[in-house]
Amino acid sequence: MKESFVIIQNLNLKYSQKEVLKDLNWTINHGENWLLSGISGSGKTSLAKIIIEKQNATGDVKINFDKNSSLPHQALYVESWYTFKNLEGAANFYYQQRYTSQQAKEIITVYAELDAYGKENVLKTDRLAPILDAFGFSTFSNSQLIELSSGEHKKLQLVKALWLKPQLLIIDQPYTGLDSASRKNLNILLDKIASEGVQFILISNDTDLPKTLNRFAEISDGKLIPLKSIQLPVPMQKIQLKKIPDFLKEAPTYSSQQIVKMEDVNISYSEKKILKNINWEVKAGEKWLLQGHNGSGKSTLLSLINGDHPQSYANELYLFGNRRGSGESIWDIKQHIGLISPEFHWYFNATSTVWESIASGFYDTVGLFQHIPYTKKDQVDELIEYFGLTENKNEQLGTLPLGKQRLVLLARTLIKNPELLILDEPCQGLDLQQTQHFNQLVDELCSNGMTLIYVGHFESQLPTSLTNRLVLYQGEVIANTKAYELQKELA
Repeated sequence: MKESFVIIQNLNLKYSQKEVLKDLNWTINHGENWLLSGISGSGKTSLAKIIIEKQNATGDVKINFDKNSSLPHQALYVESWYTFKNLEGAANFYYQQRYTSQQAKEIITVYAELDAYGKENVLKTDRLAPILDAFGFSTFSNSQLIELSSGEHKKLQLVKALWLKPQLLIIDQPYTGLDSASRKNLNILLDKIASEGVQFILISNDTDLPKTLNRFAEISDGKLIPLKSIQLPVPMQKIQLKKIPDFLKEAPTYSSQQIVKMEDVNISYSEKKILKNINWEVKAGEKWLLQGHNGSGKSTLLSLINGDHPQSYANELYLFGNRRGSGESIWDIKQHIGLISPEFHWYFNATSTVWESIASGFYDTVGLFQHIPYTKKDQVDELIEYFGLTENKNEQLGTLPLGKQRLVLLARTLIKNPELLILDEPCQGLDLQQTQHFNQLVDELCSNGMTLIYVGHFESQLPTSLTNRLVLYQGEVIANTKAYELQKELA
């Protein structure tokens, strides 16, 4: 009788004094493809890292690779976020660096990364092109890794994994940052490699999944609980939110009724055009939905508004009533704005405590490096209480589950009651209930007249307060929709 593929026995894991996994047992037989779900912080990622020996724990883990298979005798873990290094092996990047051409030259290109990966693993190049085409990634070969958006980084991770085709493939949050077409094509590719002998574990709370998934489980209270089928999340009722801090009840003090105005804005890297003749105006109090496929130019568009992109000076761009380049500094612009984005989350100082992370929003830094006055300390404490983070206030940001990290960063964006709130895919990695809660908070907090730009791929996971929509396709505006049409489409 053939021995089971993966055997996990009596697995225990503690972080500080908190038990994450408790005498967990799991047997994966040959031919089984698993979906592993569970709330944020339940231990899913830790379990995956234990399986591939990147996380220490007590207990036994054994993988019995098929010695007769031509597939690599390897277990590959695809992390939820992608990390990379420059040509000198350093990984200390800062947020604005991805838009600085001189710095970008120090970073390896997509082509070079894939070429090195192929040679390291002795992979056939003719099997790469179909995967690149499926993700619409063929045109990114000359792009530096630092230039890629979060969705494009996820695609690069998946391309490498699907090209390698290890005997065991574990993907953490496989759909994070992907547009609808890419999600669909990913499922097709996963079904294909499963037919060729690859077994996979998907860590996800999504429900649109590969057909070859045939086993389901969740982690609850530190143990693996087998399920008979996909557990469809039950939409939760609106929860009773706490009283909004007094300083957020007042409307922001607007310096101008015109928040953003772009006239024929163009952005290019060498011969590659990223944005083409963009005309867009955002007025005070409007709530905009920004959409577009991966690589459509959304992140670049937002970088112009946030003051991070150097090519803003070469375009007719007005921010908060002033033409860009009329004497204001990048920090003057950021004083008007609160921002969350996957890229900003990557570069944020994960060793800062929750309290320090929120307080840093007063100064638009990625950590707290100065003393703040008593009145501002009170505002930090109020937000910590409002978001239910009191017990975490002295913990490091990086030790928290992803859902709580996003709440901390949302609190950080609100600490100065900004004129403009930019939420770029703020719910990446959150489950449905966390997403609904997050968007309910956004609706409540924006009711004071704050201006909002919200980036999200899926209409079922958006705030209800949105009034306008801008859609990009290959760097061009293909839809600029007002309130009535937007609400009709969302309904």
